Amino acid sequence: MLGSILSGMTKKNRDASPGRLAQLRTAYAMTKKADPRVPLIMIVAGLGVLGVFVALGFALSRPIAFAVAGVFAGVLTSMIIFARRTERAAYTQIEGQPGAAAAVLNVLRRGWTVTPAVAVTRNQDAVHLALGRPGIVLIGEGAPHRVASLLANEKLRMTRIAGEMPIHTVVAGNDDGQVPLRKLPRHLMKLPRALRPADVTSLNNRLRAVGGMTVPIPKGPLPQNIRLPRGSKIR
Repeated sequence: MLGSILSGMTKKNRDASPGRLAQLRTAYAMTKKADPRVPLIMIVAGLGVLGVFVALGFALSRPIAFAVAGVFAGVLTSMIIFARRTERAAYTQIEGQPGAAAAVLNVLRRGWTVTPAVAVTRNQDAVHLALGRPGIVLIGEGAPHRVASLLANEKLRMTRIAGEMPIHTVVAGNDDGQVPLRKLPRHLMKLPRALRPADVTSLNNRLRAVGGMTVPIPKGPLPQNIRLPRGSKIR
């Protein structure tokens, strides 16, 4: 069966495999660096699940069947642990860097339009803009006393453009009243839906027309020498 699968692979799939393996190796190296115990945790968890299945197999007089199932269950458990630890390591790696909130917003699902750095300060505080069914969401990151003022100014500007459309403000961070990076996408997804898809499209066009949304979100933290999109403000 394995041979037939391998022989049926297309050239495209074979070419893509090294890329996936390279990504997996990179993710493992990053995770192990941030969490050196992850290999041991994965092995112990996988063997523990396998042991439970083997014990059940002997108890039910079907040791081979349960042992095979236990191998798959153990591998699956190890991979789930690895995925969660990798996610945690990724957030740890970018936390505190300029543009970290913008990078995290990459995981927002279809239906959201995100523009980073619609307003920034010379100290690299920033406000990012996300538009979806809940309305406009302004996400601030940086020093709390500067971000509050930056968010207030940007909310006023968005009110002039969007009128009575809902505008939400969020501050990314770990202090009281802030939303941690790892919870930021989920926080936005849980906001109440107030707009129809047609309203979102109309508002998106209006923002683009006045320079409120111009560039797609970057794939990582914003570099210090970022060239700001048209309509961004430096304070």
